[in-house]
Amino acid sequence: MEKKRLLLVTQDMHPYTALSEISRIAQQIPQYMHDNGLELRILMPRFGTINERRHRLHEVVRLSGMNIVVNDEDFPLIIKVASMPGSRLQVYFLDNDEFFKRKSVFEDAQGKSFADNMERMTFFSKGVIETVKKFGWPPDIIHCHGWMTSLVPFYLRTVYKDEPLFRNARMTYSTYNHDADSQFIPADLEKALVPPMSADALGDYLVDGKVVLDHGAVVHSDAIIRGSETLLPGVEQAVSSLEKPVLEFIEGEDMLASYLEFYHNLLEQEVQS
Repeated sequence: MEKKRLLLVTQDMHPYTALSEISRIAQQIPQYMHDNGLELRILMPRFGTINERRHRLHEVVRLSGMNIVVNDEDFPLIIKVASMPGSRLQVYFLDNDEFFKRKSVFEDAQGKSFADNMERMTFFSKGVIETVKKFGWPPDIIHCHGWMTSLVPFYLRTVYKDEPLFRNARMTYSTYNHDADSQFIPADLEKALVPPMSADALGDYLVDGKVVLDHGAVVHSDAIIRGSETLLPGVEQAVSSLEKPVLEFIEGEDMLASYLEFYHNLLEQEVQS
């Protein structure tokens, strides 16, 4: 039987970063899923805080060289790779000097969010999809972690909706309790648009006139996993009201087995639909 393919997209993963609870969860998933018969690709940003020498990152020349358009400007996408410690599984890092060379992740030394975080998120989300296209590797499950991945479901349902590589992919988004939305205003979302889209195309990323990134991601996904015990009110409302499969918050030794069962249930629904 052909192995099912899991694309894991995350903004945070131990030991490369340790920004939030996502770091630990994203680290645990790959080996368990690999040991239980899934084929994996793992993608994350190559933040400037990641020590390339210590983690033995090196550029994948055959994948690098693409340009990603963000807000009408072209930015080169560099792909680097490293093996997870104690494992033969590889992590692919999406890099660009303009967005990721700085020696901090989302905020400057004074704790102020970077003004270009929306552009950085847009670059990463588009870059993920273009990198998978370059792989020529059709995923069965796409599992995104973190607000920086929240545009991936939107692009897959709009810009890339006719891309054969993603035709059978089941889009799963893990929601986490975070305060990242406060750094954005509605006008920032226009930077993520792809012509000829109008601003209304990203309306699902607004709740009561305010940016709520997870809300849009949940709306455009096929299934939701509660990564945190409590969620933002706007996200909670969407998760509770949408008729989509939801895996409730779970932690401890049962978490990974529950994720695997959730994946398999989604794949069975795809076969039946």
